[in-house]
Amino acid sequence: MNKLTLITLSVSLLFLSACTPTPYKNDINQGSSLDRFQVNQLKIGMSQVQVQNLIGSPSIIDPFHNNQWNYINHSTLHQKENLRYRLVLTFDNKQLTQINTSGITSLPALTDKEKVLEEKRITTEIATVLAAKQAEEKAAAEALARQVAKQKLAKEKAAAEVLARQVAKQKLAAEKIKAEALARQVAKQKLAAEKVRAEKVAKARALKKKIEIEQAKQREIEAQNPLKIIDTP
Repeated sequence: MNKLTLITLSVSLLFLSACTPTPYKNDINQGSSLDRFQVNQLKIGMSQVQVQNLIGSPSIIDPFHNNQWNYINHSTLHQKENLRYRLVLTFDNKQLTQINTSGITSLPALTDKEKVLEEKRITTEIATVLAAKQAEEKAAAEALARQVAKQKLAKEKAAAEVLARQVAKQKLAAEKIKAEALARQVAKQKLAAEKVRAEKVAKARALKKKIEIEQAKQREIEAQNPLKIIDTP
C-alpha cells in the first residue's frame, strides 16, 4: 500500500467519524421542577397552602425542622446545561418568613413574554403597596384628626366647666352679698321700728306720769281747801 493510498484512507475514516451521529441520551430529571417566573411570585406572608399551589410540594421537609422546605434539583440534561439548584423556604406558624434564592442561579432566565408579565405584576404590586400605604396614611391622619378633635373638645369642655364653676361661684357670692345687705337692711328697719316703739312707750309712760302728778297735785289742793257744805234752813 503506497503512501497516497494511506492518506486517502485516513481522510475517509476521519470524514466518516465526523458524520456519524452521536447516540441520543434521555434527560435525567431528579428533584423538584421549578420555574423562575413562579418562584419570583413568592411573597413573605404566604401560607404553606399558597406556596404549594404556586410552586408545588417541596423535595425535602426536614423532620427536625419542619418549618423549612427545600426544593432541590440535580438533573442531567441532553444537549443543555445540567441543572443544579436549591430553593430554601422558611415558615413560622405556617406563614412564609424567609426566601433563600441564592441556590437557584442555574434556573433558566425569564422568556420575553414572562418578562412582560413580570414587569406588569411588579407594577401592580407596587401600585397596590402604594395604595395600601396611602390608605394607611389617610387612616392615620383621620385617627390623628379625631384624636386632636377629641382633645380639643375635652379641653373646651374642661374650660366650660371651669367657667361654669367660676360663674356659679360669682353668682353665689353675689347672692350672699345681696342676702347679707338685705339682712342688714331688715335688721336696721327692725331696730328703727323697735326704737320708734320704745319712744312711743316712753312718751306714753311720761304722759301717764305727768297725769298722775297733776292728779296728785289736784288731790293735794282739794285736801287743803275742803269744800264747805252750807245747810239751808
